[in-house]
Amino acid sequence: MDVSEIAEKVAAGDRRALARAITLVESTRADHRVQALALADHLRGTGRQALRIGLSGTPGVGKSTFIEAFGLMLVRQGLRVAVLAVDPSSARSGGSILGDKTRMEHLTRQPLAFIRPSPSQTHLGGVARRTREAVALCEAAGFDVVLIETVGVGQSETVVAELSDLFILLLAPAGGDELQGVKRGIMEMADIILVNKADGDLKPAAMRTCADYAGALRLLRRRPQDPDGFPKAMTVSAIEDAGLDTAWAEMCSLRDWRKSHGHWDTRRAAQARHWFEDEVRQGLLRALTAKPETRAAMQAAGDAVARGEMTPDSAAADMLAKLSAQG
Repeated sequence: MDVSEIAEKVAAGDRRALARAITLVESTRADHRVQALALADHLRGTGRQALRIGLSGTPGVGKSTFIEAFGLMLVRQGLRVAVLAVDPSSARSGGSILGDKTRMEHLTRQPLAFIRPSPSQTHLGGVARRTREAVALCEAAGFDVVLIETVGVGQSETVVAELSDLFILLLAPAGGDELQGVKRGIMEMADIILVNKADGDLKPAAMRTCADYAGALRLLRRRPQDPDGFPKAMTVSAIEDAGLDTAWAEMCSLRDWRKSHGHWDTRRAAQARHWFEDEVRQGLLRALTAKPETRAAMQAAGDAVARGEMTPDSAAADMLAKLSAQG
């Protein structure tokens, strides 16, 4: 694979080359990893600084329907839109359905749009292991907006906030006690809460749900990166295309305020540091488990724990002490 040739095609906006590049960075092969790092070096500083929007939501909220309607609206405005959709992987087989391109058939046909489903594999937090690098590739390809769809809402599913500029939480009307289901963890990360399906018979329930969340947001501690009125709750209807333009206007307003007040660059710098430290931690773990003696010691300690001869805590402390002594 000629890395420089792929880099040139990605920088020129070639969607097929972009798909090949993302496949390369997602590969776990050692030689592919070397090529992926070389590709990143070739593309560093190219492209544009896209608006990265992370999207999460409760099951059945209509994330794919919303993303397609929202993406089509942006495309009609002449914007290039990339969608990185993370699908859950089977805990047994490791496989994923990767059906987002099928669910977004109208957006898939748009020449200004690019949709890439990726398996979450064993990575937690709602995103795939290499989603961050896929975002960088989309920026290098000249996309204006990158939408990052997570697996589904959860209290710990806030990793997407570490690779997005805006974090949007989608909720459904009359979905039960969602204030308890979502909890503060993800609520505190959201910049805008969109109550979807505000149409037909569900519209009154959507208005009430929106009012409830607006009240809940006022109870949260004020964040320095927010202007007055943010975070906020709004209603939208992906089916009727209602409220999408207003939601986009609010996103642009928040983006512009953060840029003008220095929060944008500060946040991106903090995110870069976060992913550097995460990469170092993951590399250290891989290096440790690659040693046969370490794997053997881990197996022996695990067997001792399984037999009840040691507690997990004491076995871990003993293992860490041995590793520290080895230098």
